[in-house]
Amino acid sequence: MKQDTIYIVGAVALGLAAIAYAALPASDNPTAPQALSGEKGSPIVQVVLPSALSPEAQMGQRAFDAVCAACHGNAAAGREGMGPPFIHPIYKPDHHGDMAFEMAVAQGVRAHHWPFGNMPPQKGLTGSDVRNIIAYVRELQHANGVE
Repeated sequence: MKQDTIYIVGAVALGLAAIAYAALPASDNPTAPQALSGEKGSPIVQVVLPSALSPEAQMGQRAFDAVCAACHGNAAAGREGMGPPFIHPIYKPDHHGDMAFEMAVAQGVRAHHWPFGNMPPQKGLTGSDVRNIIAYVRELQHANGVE
């Protein structure tokens, strides 16, 4: 019963987030990621790399590169036709909190913001791996004005 409640609350939160995102104006932030156009597999946004990463984010980068980058691109820039960028306002911490990333890894995600199809659960990642990946993504987001 408790797990069902978590799923329902998560689904409602994601639905509200989608509505809120649709109502957001375009960003005037000069450090916001710039959209790229390209062929399948090419980066979706240009990402500015931070000058340094915390030790947790460094471990997260290794895990991200091993498991996530195939779809979400190097430095979370996304890949045309394959997976969305995390360096995007829709993934701001107040819009998609850390728990949304944890749930996505554990349970997968039905397509709802992007036309890439469903994301399957990701096997082989520990809770520590996921927290480090989140640290990496959040540090990338911060360096790119996605806060």
